[in-house]
Amino acid sequence: MDIKLPSLGEGADSGTVVNVFVKEGDQLKMDQPVLELENEKAVAPIPSPAEGKVIQVRVKVGDKLTVGQVMLSLAEGDGAAPKRSEPSPIEGREAAPTPEATTERIEKVQEPSSAKAPPPGIPLPAPPSIRKLAKDLGVDLSKVRGSEPGGRIVLQDVRAYIQKLQQLAFASTPASTKESKPATPPAPQIDFAKWGPVRKEPLSTLRRTISQRMREAWTTIPHVTQFDEADITRLSELRKQQSEAKGAKLTLTCFALKAVVRVLQKYPIFNASLDESTQEVVYKDYFHIGLAVDTDSGLIVPVIRDVDKKDLVTLAKELAELAVKARDRKISLEELKGGTFTISNQGGIGGGHFTPIVNKPEVAILGLGRGALKPAVRNNQIEQRLILPVCLSYDHRLIDGGQAARFVVDLVQEFETFKEDEAKS
Repeated sequence: MDIKLPSLGEGADSGTVVNVFVKEGDQLKMDQPVLELENEKAVAPIPSPAEGKVIQVRVKVGDKLTVGQVMLSLAEGDGAAPKRSEPSPIEGREAAPTPEATTERIEKVQEPSSAKAPPPGIPLPAPPSIRKLAKDLGVDLSKVRGSEPGGRIVLQDVRAYIQKLQQLAFASTPASTKESKPATPPAPQIDFAKWGPVRKEPLSTLRRTISQRMREAWTTIPHVTQFDEADITRLSELRKQQSEAKGAKLTLTCFALKAVVRVLQKYPIFNASLDESTQEVVYKDYFHIGLAVDTDSGLIVPVIRDVDKKDLVTLAKELAELAVKARDRKISLEELKGGTFTISNQGGIGGGHFTPIVNKPEVAILGLGRGALKPAVRNNQIEQRLILPVCLSYDHRLIDGGQAARFVVDLVQEFETFKEDEAKS
């Protein structure tokens, strides 16, 4: 039998092979990992749904797979290779017909009004899968002429019918529309080697995903960044005290999570999303905070759910676990979804203010720089204080500057007046 790539979950239909665990001749067991697949920013093992002897591995590292594509073949019975049956109409979607076959079928397609529908009560000569496909695509099968015996309609007939409609539509399109230039011109090809030695490396799947997401966010969201500074001298002392008392590593990010949620509850627009298809604002009554994690492969943003319902120690443990899983590329796709707001803390690396890019479909992201000792005026005296750079980027389609300024002012106050009772709970 052929082992095919199963469904990867909602919104995921393809991935890139990063590891293959089996070879020809191996005896495969049920649920044994066959390969590892990188989908968006997650790497996950793909288990086998059957057991048997591997007679052919149909993929290799670097291949891009789509749901339903064959990964490997298993022996049946005495180990002989199974006879390959004709693909079903659904399977036939994976392989496009030859140009000659398509042309021949297009020529057989009648005009939309010329095909005769069967008498009432008699079903169309098409398998259920084709009827469902036609319904999903909005195709009237009564206008499609079947090329198989008895007028049976197959997938290629539907495809040829659609292509015929496209040709008719294109023929009626004004020449000025056909010759319109693409919105974005192709990037120029530059021969960098003529100035000196070069080396080339292909973009990884993760880096391509990051590039696509950042480009989409930057080109579709009008970004504005609000800057400020927070005095975290007292918070830093409180963090050290509670870390010693609880025996847990309470980082600044743990306290930032709690402070951010309290301000999000006060300003729900920052926890919302814009539904561009319906032009509605979606307010979320849950607080799932994404945390940008710097890895050797690139930026990954796992999500901590229900931050408002968890204490600092629980958040510290979850944060540590997710960071390790993200760096080891063992994080699941589900753990990267559902965020309502993101925090990017670069304090462990260094640097001050920066302009983080909003993680679409969210509408705001908080950037934290490295806390540094600076002179500050307190009670008419200059003192040495630990100052934290705070940067809030937001979607100006939904959020105005006044709202962002109030959000940052209240966030700074949360950092500077963090409740000691909450730190102890």
